[in-house]
Amino acid sequence: MGVGVTERMPGLRVWPAEGAVRGVVLVLHGGAERGHAAVSPWRLAYLRMVPFARLVERLGRRHGVRVALLRNRVYGWNAPDHDPVCDARWALARLTAAHPGLPVALLGHSMGGRVALRVADDPAVVAVCALAPWTPAGEPVAPVTGRDVLIAHGVADRVTSPAESLGYARRAEPHAKSVVRFEVAAEGHGMLRRAAVWNALVRAFAAEAFDLPGGAGTLAAARGRPADERLRLRL
Repeated sequence: MGVGVTERMPGLRVWPAEGAVRGVVLVLHGGAERGHAAVSPWRLAYLRMVPFARLVERLGRRHGVRVALLRNRVYGWNAPDHDPVCDARWALARLTAAHPGLPVALLGHSMGGRVALRVADDPAVVAVCALAPWTPAGEPVAPVTGRDVLIAHGVADRVTSPAESLGYARRAEPHAKSVVRFEVAAEGHGMLRRAAVWNALVRAFAAEAFDLPGGAGTLAAARGRPADERLRLRL
């Protein structure tokens, strides 16, 4: 008899910080609408987030920023169970127990972006970066209340909808502390054609969330744009 979803445990790969920890970044991978297959460490959606986790680790390690990459129990969103949301809350509980009172930033891709936006209501979360997020119509925006939100979407994405992430950003703006959304030209869902652009956005996000060197005011400048511009910034 196979192991059921409830008996499985998520995986959490953690990169330690040097010195006293002063913040945590939780990285969340993509998946599919439905699927109960276990997520192996070599699943492409999981592996795609390893370079981003390592990028943030290199940026923040010397400044007390700890990075954790979650590996979900199963591959699917699986409504109404919302398995990856449960896994993310499990990871947040572990991280906040280990580092009580410290700020947490969330970084997710695709389904992981949706998860990040859903669990942003955790009291420890201060900022969310959703890359090519799956944000279907009706996705609740209340969880990002009071949080800084960065969304980036490739205009050629055929897996998740740039139009839907724009709709989400517009609905979230009255609730969030701030919302900035970038449209990456000539880029699809895998974020491979213009990797340097995605890396720069993630670097700016982490740098701003924890006041690290290397941010160069990218997001602060974007927030100064008029509302109709800052949700459709082209890169």
